[in-house]
Amino acid sequence: MLNRSHKPLIGVTLDRETDPTYSKFPWYAIRENYMQAVAAAGGIPLGLPNNLELVHHCSELIDGLLITGGAFDIDPKLFGDDALSPFTTTKKERTDFELSITRQCLNRELPVFGICGGEQLLAVALGGQLIQHIPDCPFDTLQHEQKNPRNEAGHEIQIMAGTLLHKIVGVTEMSVNSAHHQAVAHPGPTAKKNACAPDGIIEGIESPLYAFCLGVQWHPEFHISEGDRKLFKAFVSACTPRR
Repeated sequence: MLNRSHKPLIGVTLDRETDPTYSKFPWYAIRENYMQAVAAAGGIPLGLPNNLELVHHCSELIDGLLITGGAFDIDPKLFGDDALSPFTTTKKERTDFELSITRQCLNRELPVFGICGGEQLLAVALGGQLIQHIPDCPFDTLQHEQKNPRNEAGHEIQIMAGTLLHKIVGVTEMSVNSAHHQAVAHPGPTAKKNACAPDGIIEGIESPLYAFCLGVQWHPEFHISEGDRKLFKAFVSACTPRR
């Protein structure tokens, strides 16, 4: 029998790459600070391969799910948009796996935390819709694909009082980094926005149907602020280790 520690096991989604800089064959990738942020918050990070046959087994093994970001987009057909922006790049295997395991974890009432593209994936899993390319919005927008280093803030966000996000971070304004050209347009019928940028772009979503179902558009794994650390701590604390 598996002898589990008292630390929760956190499933972390991986990116699938084909760039030959590491190998001539397809390989998985994850930025180190995702894993370190989970560990620093008291969890044990476990990378999850993009394998649909393992979804059920993975969801039974882990205590919570972290959906990471990446340099790709979700297929617009998955949120009812037949038009494909020329700026949209998809990764079918990864998206199929992430959607499946996210829905499985929500069905099992496991905590789910989505970051950047992971927030967008969570919104789609909850029946929401996305903005394919922010610069195409019919209103003035900020530079959400920030040009300064990712470990620095790119803009401010406003956090809605009374939301789970507000309860966790304890403030109504934060400085966040920004690395995305897509965003959530509608979070889904059972979800709501909990934060937005000064231009109105949604920066966070959550669903009150679950104890912990939260997505943020920025990258808290960089620990730019104390609020970022609190997010990981709250997520890992919500993940009850299985005995």
